[in-house]
Amino acid sequence: MEVNIIKTVIMAGGKGTRITSIASDIPKPMIPICGKPVLQHEIECLRDQGFTDILITVSHMSSVIIDYFKDGSEFGVSIEYFVEEEPLGNAGALFKIKEKLTDDFLLLNADSLFNIDFNRFINYHKKKGGLVTLFTHPNSHPFDSGLLICDDDKSVIKWLAKEDDRPMWYKNRVNAGLHVINKRVLETIVNTPKIDLDRQILKPLASSGKMFVYDSPEYVKDMGTPDRYYAVCRDCENGLIDSKNFRNKQKAIFLDRDGTINKYVGFLKSIDQFELIDGVTEAIKKINYSSYLAIVVTNQPVIARGEVSFSELDEIHNKMETLLGKNGAYIDGLYYCPHHPNKGYDGEIIELKIECECRKPKPGMLLKAAKDFNIDLSKSWIIGDGDNDIMAGNNAGCKSIKLVKGVNLLDAVNSILSEN
Repeated sequence: MEVNIIKTVIMAGGKGTRITSIASDIPKPMIPICGKPVLQHEIECLRDQGFTDILITVSHMSSVIIDYFKDGSEFGVSIEYFVEEEPLGNAGALFKIKEKLTDDFLLLNADSLFNIDFNRFINYHKKKGGLVTLFTHPNSHPFDSGLLICDDDKSVIKWLAKEDDRPMWYKNRVNAGLHVINKRVLETIVNTPKIDLDRQILKPLASSGKMFVYDSPEYVKDMGTPDRYYAVCRDCENGLIDSKNFRNKQKAIFLDRDGTINKYVGFLKSIDQFELIDGVTEAIKKINYSSYLAIVVTNQPVIARGEVSFSELDEIHNKMETLLGKNGAYIDGLYYCPHHPNKGYDGEIIELKIECECRKPKPGMLLKAAKDFNIDLSKSWIIGDGDNDIMAGNNAGCKSIKLVKGVNLLDAVNSILSEN
């Protein structure tokens, strides 16, 4: 994979007022995680992937950060600083340092712990050719997070801040605060003394075709509250943070949809028919807290039969993600097969009436997920209520559990996790 030589800007000027009960005498980026400041974890993650040219914007208790990291040589990087003498908002400093930036640069927050494949992220940005690419992920609290709504090309069409009204059903796609930005964005004219990155610079790019999302389940968690801080500490102690980086092989639990996640009603044709099975949220939550990814793979012949449109199916899946998210659970990926081999239905879509490689029991959806998420299929599982699910898993090289009477998704997940 191509290694990218670009500047990294880390915004480390926030006060972290919600987490003062953890540490009030040091700036938030210096709060320790597993014996090291969170900012040091970030810098080491960048360094290990070749990103050594770093500029840190500082303000609150800036001397604590500068005295610790100095010029960065002790940590294998080169660091320079921009000190905000007066508050400029979380984007004001970018306009002051514009001449120091490479054409594309990484912009990161210093109040999150992350471990992602940055080269993969940047290469995706280059492929899309936009001005901004936002790292997005599903999380356990989408109801109080900023959400991004995109078209099929992953171009942002709506930016929903926490305070904005949102649709009843939505995809759990949360802005994680990691960005690749082209400095042409800084040609925007802003006449306020403080500049808000999201509301004044990025949100106006929605529907412009110049801002894209990069969806990934790699590890990014903010530690803005004490509860989230302690959760990050646990993840660090358990080795979960490093394992989620896409440079490492992943493990997945593939989930069938109908009869496994939602109640089986035959061919589900209406969003009103979609209802989660009891215990499913708890089961998926357990996957979320484990070293496995939760990925849905589902045959949806109702598309080829002309009984449900692609947009209607997307809305059904948005309902699934919203219901799960309201209770702290999320899926990391979703794949569906819209095909059906048999012809002769009124209203059918002829071009989708084919023998495909994705319809279970064929393994196409699992193989596609394995490529997208760098999954080791031999260490992965599939759970479903039909023989086609089990055969698809076998054909992909996965282990499998079939849900039979008296065995639900929670039982199956507990069984898998008990082996680890």
